Amino acid sequence: MSEENLLQVEDVSKIYGYGFLGRVKFPAVDHVTLSMENKPKIFTIAGESGCGKTTLARMMLGMVKPTAGTILYRGKNVHNLKSKDRTWFLREVQAIFQDPFDTFNPLKRVDTYLYETASNLLKLKNDEEIRGKIEEALRFTGLSLEEITGKYPNEFSGGQIQRVSIARALLPKPRLIVADEPVSMVDASIRINILNMFKALLTKTGTSFIYITHDLATAYYISDEIAIMYRGMIVEIGPAEKVLLKRHHPYTQALVKSLPEPGKKEEWKTRVNAPGMEIKEFLSPGCKYADICPHKTERCVKEKPPLFEIGDVKVACWLYE
Repeated sequence: MSEENLLQVEDVSKIYGYGFLGRVKFPAVDHVTLSMENKPKIFTIAGESGCGKTTLARMMLGMVKPTAGTILYRGKNVHNLKSKDRTWFLREVQAIFQDPFDTFNPLKRVDTYLYETASNLLKLKNDEEIRGKIEEALRFTGLSLEEITGKYPNEFSGGQIQRVSIARALLPKPRLIVADEPVSMVDASIRINILNMFKALLTKTGTSFIYITHDLATAYYISDEIAIMYRGMIVEIGPAEKVLLKRHHPYTQALVKSLPEPGKKEEWKTRVNAPGMEIKEFLSPGCKYADICPHKTERCVKEKPPLFEIGDVKVACWLYE
């Protein structure tokens, strides 16, 4: 088994049906290829809501099967794992989701999830050892077992229950955590704490992250590498600083330019007029950004651009052929 890459996404697509009886097929994820080296890093997938990043994340987690293409984790196909390998994968790869309250059954005490994870994935039987592992994970998130024992999800704030969710993900000491919009539903005051927690985990434990977000400010703060998605496609990928500061693709330029200036949020809301999510854009044979791109040519409309290399960055745009 080759472990040159921690994660390898090879020409992956996910096709969904649309319209009457689902007869119109459109690619929510369209021929995506990316990889993560087998060394600690934070890799961000960023884009507007509906661009396909959550679908891609769920395919990486083995929750949604791709229509085409292959996803390998440490050389193994995540959608073709046998029982033993599936347990191994669940220990190695954990998820943190956007809405922490959806993670827990409202009728079940949250501490029972932690005990079950320690027992099922770590195969621990000794109660004292289990409590020790849970305390260790909770302590990293700023909580304690005493604080959460016997409580139900509705007895916690959004920030607290998200930290419990993070602690549960940390219990099996994973090598990779897929975090899908993990700070979008918590207070601004808590966001930076959670992001700093991810950075500390990277440094202290070597845990890598795939960070899914629509928020370029947090992406810039936390990322080593970033992929910008638009209508199911990767349009730009590379080191975060080079992608977000040099902005080669016209969509990346527009996305960064649309960020509000400090103190001008209301003005920004009235000034920005983002295009709607049109199914026809997903079905375009050419560049999906062509309809609103200021550099559009006839070739852009008819022919899909590959990823062209510009130093460390790859850009799907005919301007860089």
